[in-house]
Amino acid sequence: MATNEKTSKSYLDLVNECDNFPYPQTDPGLYDARLDGLYTLLVAEEESTLGFVLPRVAEVLRGLPSWTLNDDDGTLTLSAGPSEDERSAIVAATTMAMRQTGHFAVLSGWRDELYPVYGRDGKCLFKIERSASPLFGVVSYGVHMTCYTKDAVTGEYRFWTPKRALTKQTYPGMLDNTVAGGLAAGEKPLEAVVREGEEEASLPADLIRERAKAVGNVSYFLIRDEKAGGETGLMQPESQYVYDMELPDDVVPKPNDSEVESFALLSTEEVKVSLRRGEFKPNCALVMLDFFIRHGILTPENEPDYVEIIARLHRRFEFPTVKYPGSQ
Repeated sequence: MATNEKTSKSYLDLVNECDNFPYPQTDPGLYDARLDGLYTLLVAEEESTLGFVLPRVAEVLRGLPSWTLNDDDGTLTLSAGPSEDERSAIVAATTMAMRQTGHFAVLSGWRDELYPVYGRDGKCLFKIERSASPLFGVVSYGVHMTCYTKDAVTGEYRFWTPKRALTKQTYPGMLDNTVAGGLAAGEKPLEAVVREGEEEASLPADLIRERAKAVGNVSYFLIRDEKAGGETGLMQPESQYVYDMELPDDVVPKPNDSEVESFALLSTEEVKVSLRRGEFKPNCALVMLDFFIRHGILTPENEPDYVEIIARLHRRFEFPTVKYPGSQ
């Protein structure tokens, strides 16, 4: 299967498309210029920056009780609610009002799933509806698992690769990792893998618990484009817990909900071609590159951007992140 050289993406191109917020270390001028156009999200009496907010989002909150918009220092502060429950209630009321007015298209994908937002000490400061998290630019968490087979003689890998349903609001019709989903507040990563594995791929829970291996984390800071659904330019820093699972030949993932159209067992070369054609959902491309690196498919000898790619797959955020998975 040949790749059209005019449309072929390098592996570093794939990283740049997903981890596309400027770095303060490598381009401080661009980073500072980007921040000049954003509001910093704070919680009263917390020193930590929790997210970056576009002016058109912050402006909607101007004058609302419990929210303070300061144009002089460019901050948006959740100023009321001494407890996590009270702050979460304020955020819930705010985002629900946004949804009811239809002000932001991204909220049409309302999930009724809550994501935690952590402070510097790892304590959950508040919870927020999943679809609203990009409006506030807070770190969200998820799980991705690559299911594969490996030939006992040749050592060749083949990857169970789903195609996302064309009805999906986000990245319709693109290729995905075998199992992937968001990590809800209070949920442990492995339990999320089990839940998503059953829902998306019809994989037995006992099989996942027996065979799934936690192999690391992939993190990036995405500025959303039109493929992500809803408004463009929203901030989406994400941290993904990564799992591998070698499947027996007689176990075949099958769609079990409306999110996956089909599964195909692709060779390593077929996955490489699809990556270079930009057919994978952006963050799923990064998880595949991480698999290639860990399993010696991508090496310093065959990839000129090897060191840069590895560094960029594990971005360190400007914001606090969870210290203990699922902690509250």
